Amino acid sequence: MKLEQIQEIANAVLYEGYLLYPYRQSAIKNRTRWTFGVVYPREYSEANGGIDPWTMRTECLVEGSADETELDIRVRFLHLLLRTIVKQGSTTQHAEENAKEWSLAGRLADEPLQEGMEREVSALNLPLSEALAQPRRVPIEFPTSRMAEHPASAPGTEIMREQHAISGAFAISARQLDANLFKLTIEIENTTPETGIVTSRRDAILFQSFVSTHTILQVRQGAFISLMDPPGDLQRFASECQNMSTWPVLVGDEGEHSAMLSSPIILYDYPQIAPESPGALFDGTEIDEILSLRILTLTDEEKEQMRQDERAREILERTEALTPEQFMKLHGTIRDLRPIGEGGEG
Repeated sequence: MKLEQIQEIANAVLYEGYLLYPYRQSAIKNRTRWTFGVVYPREYSEANGGIDPWTMRTECLVEGSADETELDIRVRFLHLLLRTIVKQGSTTQHAEENAKEWSLAGRLADEPLQEGMEREVSALNLPLSEALAQPRRVPIEFPTSRMAEHPASAPGTEIMREQHAISGAFAISARQLDANLFKLTIEIENTTPETGIVTSRRDAILFQSFVSTHTILQVRQGAFISLMDPPGDLQRFASECQNMSTWPVLVGDEGEHSAMLSSPIILYDYPQIAPESPGALFDGTEIDEILSLRILTLTDEEKEQMRQDERAREILERTEALTPEQFMKLHGTIRDLRPIGEGGEG
């Protein structure tokens, strides 16, 4: 399966719950977002008694050869940023205050928009023999950033996007279990410093957390083993894999064993994006047809609020452009037909 197809499925995980209907920040259920797959800073986690995890661990089985098998490991997550609108005349003071007060906690009360920036850190073409010899440790480092935009449609207004620095690493290791069987371990750690004092504001600490964290694993000259339905002779090894805050499943076409997605959301092997879906809606608890129809009933004011977020704006524009034929594809889709057995049982 091509990486682009795997990433399409991974992005469904990445943005699950990113912004829910009615797709505006003022809605109560959108004031705190991204509750899946959060890897919190270690200092914050330990100061809170370890309730919020600062690590995520994937363990899975791979068949192959120590000398020939190669791995590609990609760790992906959202890095939260704060989007505020600054009026002319207050920009300099605003920026100076932000530079001194990087907790951001006090400004959350003003309900500025929270957005997420995709982050990816990878280890490619890693020989299995190297992971067997010693763990490969890959740093995760993204600095403080401040980005300003001056929209032509609003003269005298500056849109400021600001992020905390975050840091950590992920480690890849392997252990031989049998002649051609290996256990692969990927452990992700958030070690962002100076976070132990923020103990009562989970919404604030999200700015220094890895959010919607997941791992894409690919193998060459080897094969991953399903942990959900392992072959009988491998069930014992599969049961001994210990995954923390994540669940690895096979991805690709049915029967392929070259890729896995380790997701903070429980999935079955070979998850698929519905071919009828015109695009991501972020809300896994609803169906496309209902959400699309609801979006069309929003008021002009609600739609304007929706346009404030880039991805919500994409949803609105895509929905408003749907043709009647595309709507019909969303209605009444049947995946499988099978005969009803005797006595009315399927």
